[in-house]
Amino acid sequence: MSPPRRSSSSHGDRTSTETLQRNNSSNSGVILDISSLKMAEVDTEVPPLPPRYRFRDLLLGDQTFQNDDRVQVEFYVNENTFKERLKLFFIKNQRSSLRIRLFNFSLKILTCVLYIVRVSLDNPEDLNPNPCAFCRTNICTNATDSDRINWDLIFCVNRRVPVWAIQVSVALISFLETMLITYLSYKGNIWEQIFQISFILEMINTVPFIITIFWPPLRNIFVPVFLNCWLAKGALENMINDFHRAIQRTHSAMFNQVFILICTLLCLVFTGACGIQHLERAGKHLTLFDSFYFCIVTFSTVGYGDVTPQIWPSQLLVVILICVALVVLPLQFEELAYLWMESQKLGGNYSRHRAQTEKHVVLCVSSLKIDLLMDFLNEFYAHPRLQDYYVVILCPLEMDLQVRRILQIPLWSQRVIYLQGSALKDQDLMRAKMDDAEACFILSSRNEVDRTAADHQTILRAWAAKDFAPNCPLYVQILKPENKFHVKFADHVVCEEEFKYAMLALNCVCPATSTLVTLLVHTSRGQEGQLSPEQWQRTYGRCSGNEVYHIRLCDSKFFGEYDGKSFTYASFHAHKKYGVCLIGVKREDNKSILLNPGPRHIMAPTDTCYYINITKEENSAFIFKQEEKHNKGLPVTGLYDAPSRLPVHSIIASMVDQATSYGTVAIDLQNPDPPEETSKLTLPTENGAGSRRPSIAPVLEIADSSAILPCDLLSDQSEDETNQSDEEGSVGSDFVKGYPPNSPYIGSSPTLCHLLPQKAPFCCLRLDKGCTHNSFEDAKAYGFKNKLIIVSAETAGNGLYNFIVPLRAYYRCRKELNPIVLLLDYPPDNHFLEAICCFPMVYFMAGTIDNLDNLLQCGIIYADNLVVVDKESTMSAEEDYMADAKTIVNVQTMFRLFPSLSIITELTHPSNMRFMQFRAKDCYSLALSKLEKIERDKGSNLAFMFRLPFAAGRVFSISMLDTLLYQSFVKDYMIAIIRLLLGLDTTPGSGYLGAMKITEEDLWIRTYGRLFQKLCSSSAEIPIGIYRTESHMFSTSEGKDSHAQSQVSINVEQGAEHSERRDTWKEKTAHRNSTTSDQSEHPLLRKKSMQWARRLSRKSAKPSSRAERISQQRLNLYRRSERQELSELVKNRMKHLGLPTVGYDEMNDHQNTLSYVLINPPPDTMLELNDIVYLIRSDPLAHMPEDSQVGQARGTKNQQDFGTETRDETHL
Repeated sequence: MSPPRRSSSSHGDRTSTETLQRNNSSNSGVILDISSLKMAEVDTEVPPLPPRYRFRDLLLGDQTFQNDDRVQVEFYVNENTFKERLKLFFIKNQRSSLRIRLFNFSLKILTCVLYIVRVSLDNPEDLNPNPCAFCRTNICTNATDSDRINWDLIFCVNRRVPVWAIQVSVALISFLETMLITYLSYKGNIWEQIFQISFILEMINTVPFIITIFWPPLRNIFVPVFLNCWLAKGALENMINDFHRAIQRTHSAMFNQVFILICTLLCLVFTGACGIQHLERAGKHLTLFDSFYFCIVTFSTVGYGDVTPQIWPSQLLVVILICVALVVLPLQFEELAYLWMESQKLGGNYSRHRAQTEKHVVLCVSSLKIDLLMDFLNEFYAHPRLQDYYVVILCPLEMDLQVRRILQIPLWSQRVIYLQGSALKDQDLMRAKMDDAEACFILSSRNEVDRTAADHQTILRAWAAKDFAPNCPLYVQILKPENKFHVKFADHVVCEEEFKYAMLALNCVCPATSTLVTLLVHTSRGQEGQLSPEQWQRTYGRCSGNEVYHIRLCDSKFFGEYDGKSFTYASFHAHKKYGVCLIGVKREDNKSILLNPGPRHIMAPTDTCYYINITKEENSAFIFKQEEKHNKGLPVTGLYDAPSRLPVHSIIASMVDQATSYGTVAIDLQNPDPPEETSKLTLPTENGAGSRRPSIAPVLEIADSSAILPCDLLSDQSEDETNQSDEEGSVGSDFVKGYPPNSPYIGSSPTLCHLLPQKAPFCCLRLDKGCTHNSFEDAKAYGFKNKLIIVSAETAGNGLYNFIVPLRAYYRCRKELNPIVLLLDYPPDNHFLEAICCFPMVYFMAGTIDNLDNLLQCGIIYADNLVVVDKESTMSAEEDYMADAKTIVNVQTMFRLFPSLSIITELTHPSNMRFMQFRAKDCYSLALSKLEKIERDKGSNLAFMFRLPFAAGRVFSISMLDTLLYQSFVKDYMIAIIRLLLGLDTTPGSGYLGAMKITEEDLWIRTYGRLFQKLCSSSAEIPIGIYRTESHMFSTSEGKDSHAQSQVSINVEQGAEHSERRDTWKEKTAHRNSTTSDQSEHPLLRKKSMQWARRLSRKSAKPSSRAERISQQRLNLYRRSERQELSELVKNRMKHLGLPTVGYDEMNDHQNTLSYVLINPPPDTMLELNDIVYLIRSDPLAHMPEDSQVGQARGTKNQQDFGTETRDETHL
């Protein structure tokens, strides 16, 4: 075996031959040259070279790095022979082989250029004084005479001596290089090397020139040098491959294929142009440009026919070229099309140049559905300042057909880029340019069967994004609350189950809270439904455009004049003047947002104000009368002479869409003449008499907070302490206030709640089974004072804890606490029972809503609200939109069985809410369906808002809250505000969401603006909206007779006996319908139908004979309505279970009503009976004296020592 030798070093000086021979003891391996390494520079870190320096090193050699003191790593093989050293230099070494290929490519291009020069200097019409020896023969002359082809012009050319000398030199170099490369790459089969196309072309283009050196008469012989273009093409391809391999960068296959196709087309055109031009020397004498024009026209299949070959050799060449093109080009195009289709599946690259010059966000999802995509795009691009942003979607799955169709729309094709890849791969994150993105949205797949596994995938994506781009803001959506602390580092996190259960809980005490929050977090211009003939739709659509905005006090025209005033004063007067509802503030030195901090909070210039309005102040145009008077030189007076008066009679909101400016709201502030009494609001007189009630007190600039005490907490507390003996007051006398001792998951916000003095045993939490402590087995036996709240869920997840906490918060009146019954498909585990056993009146029961016995045992006839939570097992289906089928049908059945029950349903897909309480022949529902389609065509983000179940707050989908995460990109405070409203977070000094009902005693207030003043001056509460219920006649497409016959639901046999009872029930139902969010859509019993039924009952009361009585009973059974059949079914099941049927007798159909939410209505909105007003109440503890707080804290601590100890253990 020959001794090894080292190759030429890429860095540093070359080692001499003598030094190499001293290393014969090693046969293979790596040699580290550390002779020049200094100990003082051991820790020196050498950064990698950029690509441009690598390329320069390839071209210039090693002299750039001769002075570098670095460890040099050199690979070597057995290269003792001269052949091996040449092979290493010409083939194996990347740097030297790249230089050789570049030199070879230059030679081929030079030969083609020399050929063009020779053609341009050659004139076929000139006589050739020195023809070649071959042209002197008689064969050429005879052929020319017979075929009229001058063959000597084909075989001989006029080549000048300088051109010949250069061509001979280049040919000699190429020949030697080709022979050397052939020799070095020889592998035992000489014929394989000789019959290669590249070798044959080299011999054709070089050997004739070498022969002319020794035989001068052949110097003018024609040599097809233009064929070197094919050799140049191969050299260029190899050179590009070596270049990318040397700089360790990969070019795309698409680029490589396009490059090969272009080179192939150029070579075909160049070969055809040169060949036809030369052959036509003996014919039409075409120039090189004419032949090039002919080739372009021919290959483009145009074929003008103005330039054509005239002799058969050139025509034969055209045929050959066309045959070659028909074989080569389709193969190239097929490969290109295949690569293009594959690249379409994977998506393209978002170039670095675009990332540095444009703004973009990255959307990471596990699977992209059309609904998710459209919700994101509509909400993201609804903001004017985001119109220039690009959205890069990173998804591991292939693009869906519907998504592909949407992304081809010009509106989205220029702004949305789809990339197929994984967020866990740095290469895909580099393609998406994550490090240059403005934000990264990571969404969970809520339709997965295993939601915990979906959360785990989301967590890994968030970790990968944070690791790759630490400075990129993260917006993460998580499903399970127990997984939330894993992504705590993200800038914004939305936990679905937290928000879902808290919102459903508030729906039970504040009707339609889900609709209120959904409208607040959606971007809308308030133009929905403005063309509708229905007044409620116009009002509801206009108020839905209100959103939450923020501005600094010193920069605001809304609130700038209230510097040094109390928060309550600023909120009332801003609403009175501008129709703006101030709901919260944030101090400059405090990161916490405070909702309605109360009159004790004094506004400062650096405060950030959060308000609800149709548009933000920066996009509003105001007409101030002070400015007009100031410009005219008139004395400036206040906008309103009377501080207690409401001068805003009209608010004109017109959104102006312009290319350069955004929507603008022009508010016309009218100032009519003030009344005589300006200090107080007078009350309407009763029966024209002069008796008056006390008028509304004005809101003071700095109020005496000791006089403003919310009665819900403190009055209830005093009653609990002083009136223990009272039966009604002793309902919650055994409860204490404190923090829940056990939290089911890490990261839950501590909330002060009503708790039991001692934990309840787990056996006592079971509703349908007795134990040693009590023998109750149904809800009736417990004798609850208040109506029940039933929650139907599949499992007792940790998110269900957030349903209980808002309903047991400390600010809820103890007398009004509703018992909570958890109807679970599977029994809960002990971990969950440990978390809920400290809450009063919380029970569970195993059962389902499709089992009537389970519903009756859990006390559904004594319940006011039934919450149906979407089950995880039904969220995924073969057809996506069928995931809600079981839930919808079960809820429809319960609605028929218990029509007066308020059923709040969660759906997977918002589009399925149109099937809630579905009636096929309801003309009004069909009209609402047409209105929804019209609003969707107009581009509304809330096309479903006019559906009656959504407007009334009876249906909810968690996907509606996806916009909360999207909107937080522009409004980073939205998540914090919604969490405070829902009670998920409790900040000291921050208020909470509540509600009050307008009764007959409150109608003297008349308007919403006067109510605003009344609440601000008395209890420091801020109203933000109204939940209104109106009577409505729903007409059907059936005839009057059939309608009356089908809708009568009166027991004919007992009609006369229970007429008084029904009248009493009517009053109860009317009162009950106005106070709950469940307003039935069943048609109202018409007067004629009632009279007909009563007459029929009178006639059937006294039958004349037994036969007539039997026939009458048959007639009654035949005419019995569907409602009676359902009623008898329920009563029979109740009797079978041993339950009394008295409570069910009072459950009857609702009247025809519709309900909707008005967010921040104008001050001149008239109040109506049974309106429910949404309030942000101030924190009761913020107004309590310090000594009382200390005393209460001590009492709580003494009564609940177990809670403190456990809390210390579980709190992180």
